[in-house]
Amino acid sequence: MTQGAGQEPVVRTATLRDFRVPPYARVPVQGHAAEPPSPEEPPVAPAVEHVPAEHPAPAEHPVSAVPLPPVAPSPVEAVRVPTPPAEALPAPSVPAPPAPSVPAPPAAPPPAPSVPAPPAPAPMPADPTLHLGHRLAPAYAGAAGSSIVSVATGHPGNAFPEGQAPEGYTPTERDLPVIQRGDTVQVPVTPEPSPAPEPANGDGPGPLYVVGDVHGYLDELLAALRAQGLIDENGSWSAGNARLWFLGDFTDRGPDGIGVIDLVMRLSAEAAAAGGYCKALMGNHELLLIGAKRFGDTPVNSGAGTATFQAAWLLNGGQKYDMDRLQDVHLQWMSRLDAVVREDDHLLVHSDTTAYLEYGQTIEDVNDTVHEILNRNDADEVWDVFRKFTKRFAFRDDAGPQAVQELLSTYGGSRIVHGHSPIPYLLGQVGTEEGEDSGGPVVDGPHVYADGLAIAMDGGVTMAGKLLVVQLPLNG
Repeated sequence: MTQGAGQEPVVRTATLRDFRVPPYARVPVQGHAAEPPSPEEPPVAPAVEHVPAEHPAPAEHPVSAVPLPPVAPSPVEAVRVPTPPAEALPAPSVPAPPAPSVPAPPAAPPPAPSVPAPPAPAPMPADPTLHLGHRLAPAYAGAAGSSIVSVATGHPGNAFPEGQAPEGYTPTERDLPVIQRGDTVQVPVTPEPSPAPEPANGDGPGPLYVVGDVHGYLDELLAALRAQGLIDENGSWSAGNARLWFLGDFTDRGPDGIGVIDLVMRLSAEAAAAGGYCKALMGNHELLLIGAKRFGDTPVNSGAGTATFQAAWLLNGGQKYDMDRLQDVHLQWMSRLDAVVREDDHLLVHSDTTAYLEYGQTIEDVNDTVHEILNRNDADEVWDVFRKFTKRFAFRDDAGPQAVQELLSTYGGSRIVHGHSPIPYLLGQVGTEEGEDSGGPVVDGPHVYADGLAIAMDGGVTMAGKLLVVQLPLNG
């Protein structure tokens, strides 16, 4: 079965599992919870056609929330000091007329002045402490009959050790071959700190940076941005008029997708105030999350049988913790993201596919068409966009340079920059769909290919690779 079958020649890609729904994934998302079956009746599968999953459901493991360090109270306390009573001023010395000699009675001693006791000092509130780069443990506890299966395995896409994941974090069930952690070469994300980008002379634009797929790995993103001098130690924008583009796929598979979106939204405001900008493209996982929230388990025509956004979201690493924190402001922000942009001489897209050509012959037409489809809120239309933006590897083989040239000649630019397809798979370093590993992923930077016309930016952070943040242009 090939994704998008019937629309173009059959090509076996690594996205075959996008629409397969394993037994553990056939559960409703928030707002679509189903009642648990009674003890007397066995559970009944949903009445939709699904392709059987190739992997058995992993065993459920208990998870525990990681306690947060206490916040130290402020060492300064406010104490109200009472105002001392005013002392009586001595009467002016005025000579009095002589009085008859009559003995005066002894004067009573004056009463001691009443001084109010100082009130007890009011406790000051704890100093606000900014915890950047730390994932907050979810505040909810797993209830009986939860609609999402929480799994903890030794999979390389997991962000937490076994038994230490916050509740609601589901290890990645990817649409790409599984790489065993013992077979991979670990690439530590500890680059040398770089100085902050120097502002460009005059009124021209600043340096241009791009970020590959993040997939919820907030700590790794903060480290990579800090290493390039784009943010400071507090996580605030420090790059002046620099330009920063995220290539999409902020959520799913990793532990804190909503935290990543919140960071990008905040940096967008801070960069604009400093004379630069921070912007983002729409990835297929943004479309998937929007669809899962809006349409849930509504059946859609997938082109390969009946499917649902909910099942596809779970199958592709959807996290209950993200869904619980997803708000309208996040949905509105994602719905307005562009699909294609051109910066300097670079054409920026999320997916390495020519499917963008089906939505318009100009960049403006493509973006307007995608936005209109999302605004119409039709499940089948949104699914079709998601399905087409999930295609990959169009620029990889012998026909790759020609496919890139088709996009460049239509939308402009001399090079295309994309995410979506992990570099280890583009290089053939990690084996095949049958699980035959030929080596571990080794990612030290972007991958320039297709006769130098394409730059791949997904370093494979979900498979123990590297989250890439680089400055354009690249040589090579």
